[in-house]
Amino acid sequence: MTETHANSKKLFVKTYGCQMNVYDSACMSDALAPHGYETTLDMAQADLVLLNTCHIREKASEKVFSELGRLKELQGKRRAMGGDMLIGVAGCVAQAEGEEIARRAPVVDIVFGPQAYHKLPEMLARAEAQRHLHPALKTPIIDTDFPEEDKFEHLPAARKEITIKRGLTAFLTVQEGCDKFCSFCVVPYTRGVEVSRPVAQILAEARGLVDAGVKEITLLGQNVNAYHGLDATGRSISLGELAYLLAEIKGLERLRYTTSHPRDMDDALIAAHRDLDILMPYLHLPVQSGSDSILKTMNRRHTAAEYMAIIERIKAARSDMALSGDFIVGFPGETDADFEDTLRIIADVGYASAYSFKYSTRPGTPGANLGDQVPEDVKNERLWRLQDLVNAQTTAFHQSCVGKTMPVLIERPGRMQGQVGGRSPYLQAVHLDGLPDLIGAIHQVKIIGISTNSLVGWLKAAVAV
Repeated sequence: MTETHANSKKLFVKTYGCQMNVYDSACMSDALAPHGYETTLDMAQADLVLLNTCHIREKASEKVFSELGRLKELQGKRRAMGGDMLIGVAGCVAQAEGEEIARRAPVVDIVFGPQAYHKLPEMLARAEAQRHLHPALKTPIIDTDFPEEDKFEHLPAARKEITIKRGLTAFLTVQEGCDKFCSFCVVPYTRGVEVSRPVAQILAEARGLVDAGVKEITLLGQNVNAYHGLDATGRSISLGELAYLLAEIKGLERLRYTTSHPRDMDDALIAAHRDLDILMPYLHLPVQSGSDSILKTMNRRHTAAEYMAIIERIKAARSDMALSGDFIVGFPGETDADFEDTLRIIADVGYASAYSFKYSTRPGTPGANLGDQVPEDVKNERLWRLQDLVNAQTTAFHQSCVGKTMPVLIERPGRMQGQVGGRSPYLQAVHLDGLPDLIGAIHQVKIIGISTNSLVGWLKAAVAV
């Protein structure tokens, strides 16, 4: 319940893309809650609809314009019934194409990038002041600057009545932006350069989440292991050092982080995996390609052999570590031999899971100007072969868990009556027979089988870890 509940307005946020957008959407809700906005799951009932967009997927902007067309119809119906609906576009598509969105979709009231969501109340006030103007006189509010000020400093402190709705797990952004400039990636142009939050700010937010009942936190960043925030003495702290500090928070039981870059996988972070039981033995470490020539064209600034050496160091530090990765097939210039190199590195690593995509150009990135494009049918065939190999590895990893007993954080009722569900240390969904009073704690669960996308467990003991 907000302070202004008597005059509450409904907010609907549609989130596209990555976990950081999920975190940003939650921050938008937090920023608007003191101003009388309560979230709703029904877009048609919303007084304000925000589309928090992602520029990673192909034709991302066209999907946004299609959604805006549907919103225009909803807005018209609301107005016909004496109500209204403000519409905003946020996130990376807004950052990259703010002026174009305003031009093509006059229905939009506000357009703002990832660095401006703390200004939402101010932008909405300006938009509402134009509510009764003739459409021809309205001016969309656009904010796509990269301000020097820290947006996190302006967000309201997490309040229990907001945070508790997020359940037992939560995202926490510690780093934003990217200095790597991979030739296929638009992130440096939409999120800006690498910026790390101060240590005290992160610890305070983490404690607030734990106080609200969160058991597991996932640290987020475009290059999360490039984290270099300052502590109270002005010293730069690495992600590995931050993990040790977070591990001291009483009540925090699990810690994860994503997404990492191989070049930033340093000794301190690997040591943290060795020393901290709270740090889950599951690492997402994208390589994108197994071919050195393609890695060079991608501007990844590491070789396949260097990547494999990092994997060996990680597994030496923690033998139960499982890996996840990202792969792009059909990057310009990729030959059959290059693709075979990628299949080879997948076979050598043995991934528990992976994300794979066909290359598609992103306007404004260096890759968009490369020649020697790979034919679409070749991309399709390569993607099928790669996914077939990864799926076999994922199934084998799931099968290797059968017969083992592992700690499972029980998070929710299961899909079937009399069941509950949760996550293993390896982010696998686990379903088992059990009562709802198991929810909210970590229990020792014996894995007795696998289904299509999850594990089947048996409660070994009705005692929380």
